[in-house]
Amino acid sequence: MSIKPPSTQKGVSLLEVMVAVLILSFGMLGLAAMQTNALRNNQSSFQKNQAIMLSYFMIDAIRLDRTSSGSYAMTKTCTVPSSASGVIATNKKLWLQHIQDNLGANGCGEVSCNANNCTVRIYWNDERGTGGSSSAVLETNTRI
Repeated sequence: MSIKPPSTQKGVSLLEVMVAVLILSFGMLGLAAMQTNALRNNQSSFQKNQAIMLSYFMIDAIRLDRTSSGSYAMTKTCTVPSSASGVIATNKKLWLQHIQDNLGANGCGEVSCNANNCTVRIYWNDERGTGGSSSAVLETNTRI
């Protein structure tokens, strides 16, 4: 009686390696998707931080000249003025320019003040953070 080696096991290790590579490929695709989402959320967070700093920029400018706080009022404006004369007009121009430099060309600003309260709104397109076309608004209310 002779013992024959099993001949039905040929190619099984190759099949196991192919399955392992397939599972590893799906894992790597999931990792790439997570990295993409992290980058997108990081960009959105950066833009929100920029908007917060820009709103504080305008609020600090208003607080420096409390007697003229009403002069800082402006409706939603998306166009940076070509020229500005005076401190208030220069502050508005610089503020709008910084909004568009940091948040994109479609960034807009709005300021409304009454009595001792001021509201600053900054608008921008947050499509990178949401994955689609989405308008973001940051509103800061403060007592002057």
